[in-house]
Amino acid sequence: MPDPELADWQYDLGGVVIGTGTNVNVIETTGLGRPPVRDNDADQPSMDGMFAGPDYWAGRQVQIDAAINTPGQPDACHDVIAALQAAADTAAVRLVGGQGMTFRLKRPGRPVKRLTGRMRKLDPEFSRAIHGYVPLDIELLAHDPTFYADTETTTELPLGWLTGGGFAAPIVAPIFVQDGTVAADRPGWVTNLGDAEAWPVIRITGPCANVTITNVASGRTLALPTLELDADQWVEIDTRPGYRTVTWDNGGNASTYLSPGSRLDLFSLPPGQSEMRWTAFDATNTARLRLTWRDAYIAL
Repeated sequence: MPDPELADWQYDLGGVVIGTGTNVNVIETTGLGRPPVRDNDADQPSMDGMFAGPDYWAGRQVQIDAAINTPGQPDACHDVIAALQAAADTAAVRLVGGQGMTFRLKRPGRPVKRLTGRMRKLDPEFSRAIHGYVPLDIELLAHDPTFYADTETTTELPLGWLTGGGFAAPIVAPIFVQDGTVAADRPGWVTNLGDAEAWPVIRITGPCANVTITNVASGRTLALPTLELDADQWVEIDTRPGYRTVTWDNGGNASTYLSPGSRLDLFSLPPGQSEMRWTAFDATNTARLRLTWRDAYIAL
């Protein structure tokens, strides 16, 4: 089902909207600034000071101080709590590694942005429930601390020309004919409108074989030299943090087709426009590569 529309100062917790204009008042939200840091600093032996090691972001802990306010309707308070619990307790989220519930938020003058995480705390205080007022302490842990755009961006790249022979462009004298031993090559452009590294989901749809995808900006490649896809058969490469899988269209694991040098954890889209190329053998020129990503942001 589509995500609910959000107004300024509203929050969407797994499909449950709270904040301005709802019966759940958000009093304060923390954890939306700079995420915690996992430092690797080390004391310098026999010297003053420390050696500054690399800093890595830890998970982002978002805490929401809220209150359900339904005067004279204590049953409505329990309905809100039950809806929040249901959003966090689904087996598809709670029992599957890497999965999480979506946390969306809207601030004035800013587009809707989202995090994905697990609800670690939902603590209602029922002492005033008889009056229809229940304070709530909510805590969400986003394992990936980056903010992402609310909508996905998708681009599809066909192969450039037939690989069974033909003319190589530009056509100038003397004219050479391709012998079919070089895979077709098609450049394409993708744009990450954010200011942080974005992570694409890449779907390759056959018929094609011996696929190589190149991120021109970084020089990184994903190679599947032994992959062979029939017409309409596809393989999906997910580079997102917490996922990083290669799967068949039937859900099976296809990661064994990746070459040893293919690093999903380094195949990101930098901010701005960058070029993507892919090569494959396709005698029909109908194979397609589709990239889907969310623009990524350092801050709200």
